[in-house]
Amino acid sequence: MQQNTLYSIIKSWATSESRVNTTEEILAWVGDRNETVAVNIEKSTLSNSSFWIYDTEQGTIHNKNNSFFSITGFQKKERDGSVLQQPVILQQEIGFLGIICKEIDGIMHFLMQAKIEPGNVNKIQISPTIQATKSNFTQKHGGAKPPYLKYFECASRYEIVVDQIQSEQSSRFYKKRNRNIILRVEDEVALLPSHKWMTLGQIKKLMRMDNLVNMDTRTVLSCIPYYRLQLDELGRKEVCSKFQNKTLFRSIFEPEQQNVIPQIYQYINNYKMFEAQEGELIPLNMLRDWRIEDQCIYHIDKYPYQVIFCDIAMEGREVKQWTQPLFEAMGIATFGLICCEREGILRFLVRATPELGCFDSIELGPTVQKEAVSISGHEETEIDKFFFSRLAQGTGVFFDHLLSEEGGRFYHEQNRNILMKVDIEEISQLPAGYFWVNYRTLNELVQVNNTLNIQLRNLLSLLEV
Repeated sequence: MQQNTLYSIIKSWATSESRVNTTEEILAWVGDRNETVAVNIEKSTLSNSSFWIYDTEQGTIHNKNNSFFSITGFQKKERDGSVLQQPVILQQEIGFLGIICKEIDGIMHFLMQAKIEPGNVNKIQISPTIQATKSNFTQKHGGAKPPYLKYFECASRYEIVVDQIQSEQSSRFYKKRNRNIILRVEDEVALLPSHKWMTLGQIKKLMRMDNLVNMDTRTVLSCIPYYRLQLDELGRKEVCSKFQNKTLFRSIFEPEQQNVIPQIYQYINNYKMFEAQEGELIPLNMLRDWRIEDQCIYHIDKYPYQVIFCDIAMEGREVKQWTQPLFEAMGIATFGLICCEREGILRFLVRATPELGCFDSIELGPTVQKEAVSISGHEETEIDKFFFSRLAQGTGVFFDHLLSEEGGRFYHEQNRNILMKVDIEEISQLPAGYFWVNYRTLNELVQVNNTLNIQLRNLLSLLEV
């Protein structure tokens, strides 16, 4: 990738306003589309759907075309001997999460979409240029192809900034991954009413508004490989001048004194080799303590989610009306990332986190990843207790907002995202699986498929210069 692209993206990160579209104009555009685009989403029953069925022989809920996704059961034996069982989303096709960027008036701009997903808590959210499953762009549903698809189908014609296969929410999906891709283009791009150009700094500013920038945008932007920008002394001063947060600048561009990557991989590989327990897909009717009813699939006690069925009517989509199941969260989860300054460099406390649907058993996650409803095998650690004690006091918190999860499969799921700065001395000893890591290391690791989980990627995307 050309060095000037990364430099231009960093300039864009430091540019919180644009002459192309002001932030005020972007918010007015979102508000206008929220008022004018007709949407009607109602909870319903499975029996009311002419497209989705409960296949009692297979023990799955799927549609009549066997497309999009299905819901089946999953079970896994935990290390303590208990058996975890739950419904999971089976959607092993890889979709596009793609953003087009283009330099306008000397500043890199990103083409973002005002998109409604059926599970969005607030209708429109700012989404990537394209956000499409394989079933969408191969037209298995009979609808039109998503706009701007041709750029990503012919990606080799353009400058590829990012092209990574990354995991999604592994507590609900089974081995689900998407292709996170950013392309830089030079030619004119036909602008649709559903899309607008924004600087990276504007998008970061909009992330401070609850549920406005969607999960798919956050994961794609988290993959930008800043660490590859090679700087001479003059370039270093120029780039540093864009950062108000000098500790973050050094975290990206200062080489680490101690290479922590071998330690991280030793822990992860030991887990995969000696501790990971293979799970298996099972029929829904084999799930103990779960009830399958016409309105929903629910746990008889408490669980982080249940499965509901919805009737959906929506303008501006490839298909205007349809029915589908959605996973509904039982409360608001908390995702927290602790950072500290050590030797003038910002470092982040990450945790190797196994999840049942993870493509390869375990990935690096944030400091804290806590569902609203606790289940067996997810007991609080000393780090969790420290985090929530500090959060209750409001000490060191510099980002605290509700942000939505994937609205195409999850109903009204919004989670609390926290960035917190502490003194390194406050955490004297790390339990096994926790690591202090600079941004540069995480930025390198995110270039490897399925290494950073989506909660950590999303939190990293919130950082501002």
